[in-house]
Amino acid sequence: MQEKFPRFTYRRPDLAALQEEWRFLLNNFSRATTAAAQQEIIEQINQRRQEFESMASLAHIRHTINTNDQYYAAEQDFFDEAEPHFQELITAYYRQLVTSPFSRELSARYGQQLFNIAEMTLKAFSPAVIADLQQENKVVSQYKKLLASAAIPFAGEKRNLAQLVPFQQAPERATRQAAAEARYSFFAEHEDAFDELYEQLVAVRTTIAHKLGFSSFIPLAYLRRHRSDYQADQVAAFRRAMERYAVPLTARLREQQRRRLGITKLYYYDESIYFPQGNAQPRGSAKELIAQARRMYEQLAPETAAFFQEMTERRLMDLLSRPGKSPGGYCDYLALYQAPFIFANFNGTSGDVDVLTHEAGHAFQVWLGRERQIPEYHFATMDAAEIPSMGMEFFTWPYMELFFAEQAQQYRYEHLSSAYLFLPYGCLVDHFQHQVFAEPRLKPVQRRRLWRELEKRYLPYRDYDGQPFLEAGGYWFQQGHIFEVPFYYIDYVLAQSCVFQLWQRALTDPRSAWQDYLSLCRAGGSRSFTQLLPLARLTSPLAAGTVSQVTQQVQAWLAEHEL
Repeated sequence: MQEKFPRFTYRRPDLAALQEEWRFLLNNFSRATTAAAQQEIIEQINQRRQEFESMASLAHIRHTINTNDQYYAAEQDFFDEAEPHFQELITAYYRQLVTSPFSRELSARYGQQLFNIAEMTLKAFSPAVIADLQQENKVVSQYKKLLASAAIPFAGEKRNLAQLVPFQQAPERATRQAAAEARYSFFAEHEDAFDELYEQLVAVRTTIAHKLGFSSFIPLAYLRRHRSDYQADQVAAFRRAMERYAVPLTARLREQQRRRLGITKLYYYDESIYFPQGNAQPRGSAKELIAQARRMYEQLAPETAAFFQEMTERRLMDLLSRPGKSPGGYCDYLALYQAPFIFANFNGTSGDVDVLTHEAGHAFQVWLGRERQIPEYHFATMDAAEIPSMGMEFFTWPYMELFFAEQAQQYRYEHLSSAYLFLPYGCLVDHFQHQVFAEPRLKPVQRRRLWRELEKRYLPYRDYDGQPFLEAGGYWFQQGHIFEVPFYYIDYVLAQSCVFQLWQRALTDPRSAWQDYLSLCRAGGSRSFTQLLPLARLTSPLAAGTVSQVTQQVQAWLAEHEL
C-alpha cells in the first residue's frame, strides 16, 4: 500500500544547501563531455526539483485546508519568499540546457517542448525581479486569506463563500436574492482592501515586465503561460468570434431560462437556477457521493477504476467546506509521492459532482503520467490543461443517474447550458485583463467601471436589479484567477471549445472519443497547445469556423432536449 496523504512528511527545504548543490551540478553539466553525462545530471536536477516542488505543494495544500493553522501559514510565507530564488536556479539550469553542445541529443531524448519552455522561461525571469516576485506572491497570499476570512451571517449561522452557494441556488427567489445580497455585502465591506490588493498586483507585475524589457505585462504573461503557438492578436480574434456567435446564443438561452422560471425579469440572482423547482441536486452524503463516483469510474474504463481507487485509498482528496478553509477548488501534484491531490468545497449542489469530474480530470491526466520524470511534462500546458478536466465532465455524462437519479437528464441540460453560457464570461475576464495591463495607471474606480462596460458587451442580459456594489463593477473581486494567475482564464474558453468537439464525438462513438482523450491526457505537457490537439483529432479553437461549428452543435442539442 502506498503512503496516504495524512502521513506525507513535510520538511522545509534548505534553500542555501540546495543552491550550493545546484551550482555543483551545473558546473558538472557545463564540463560534461557527452550527452549521456548531461542526461545523468538532468535526472539529478529533476530529483531535487521534485523534492522542493512537492514540499511547496504540500505546504500550500495544508495551508489552504486550514488557513488558521499558523504552522503552515508560516510555511506558505516561506515559499512566497523562497520560490523566486528557486526559479532563479531553474533559469540557470535552462540557460545551460539551451546552450548545450548536445542540445540535439537532449532534445531527441526529452522532446523539443522542454527547450521551448526553457527559452520562454529565460525571457520571463531575471535575478533583478526576485524581490518583485516575492512581493507578488505575498499579495496573492493576502488575497486568498481575505477570501477565506469570510464569515457572513445568514440563516442563523456564519457562513463562508462556498457555504452561501446552496442558498444562491434555492428555488425560492427571495432566498436567492437575500443570499446574493449577503455575499456581495462581504465584498462591498472590503472593497478598499480588494482594490488595494489588485492595485499592488498591477503595479508589481508591470514593474517586473518593465525590468525584463517588455512594454507591458501582457507579453510577459503569455510567456509565463508558456504560450508558444499564438499571441494576443489571435486571442483577440477568438474573443471577437465569441462575441459574434456565443453572445447572441447566450442571450437567447437566458431568455428561455426567464420564461422557464415564469418571471418577468431575469436578475443576476436568478441566473444560477435553471428550473422553477430548483436545479438538479445530488442524492446522498459526501461519503455516498464518493462511493458513487467510485462506481462510475469503475464502469467508465480500467484506467479510471485504478485511478480513483488510489485517490480514495490514499486519501488524496479534501472535499468538505469548513470555516477557515480557502474557497474554490484545485488539483495539485506531489511528484515525490506520485500523488495528485484534489481540493474542493462541497456545498450540497451539483457543483459537488462537477468537482468529482472536473478536478478528477486534472488528477487523472497527471496520474497517467506519474512515472514521467520531466517536471515540465506533469501537467499539460495551461491552455491545454483544462481539456482533461472539462473533458472528464462530459465523458461521465452516461453515469449521472448514479448521482441525480430521475434528475440526471435535467443535470445534463443544466451542465451543457452553463458550460456554453460560461464562454462569453471567460472572454470578458480575458478582455478585462488585457485592458487593465495595457493601461496600468487606471484608478480602481476606473477598473470597476471598465468591468461594468465589458459586462454589458459580453453579458448583455445581466441585470443587477440596482445592487450598488455590482452596478459599480465589483463582481470580479471574487474571480480569483484575476488576482492569482493572470491571463489564465481564457484557457478555460479555449479548452471548452475543444471539449465540445469531444462531447459531440462521444455522443455517437464513445469508444473512439475516449481513446482520443486518453492520447491527449497521456501526452501531458510534452507538446504545445496546437501540437497536442491532433492527438485527440481536435480542431484548434483559434481556427476560423471552430466557434461557429461548436455553437451550432450545442444549440442543436439544447433545442432537441429542452425540458
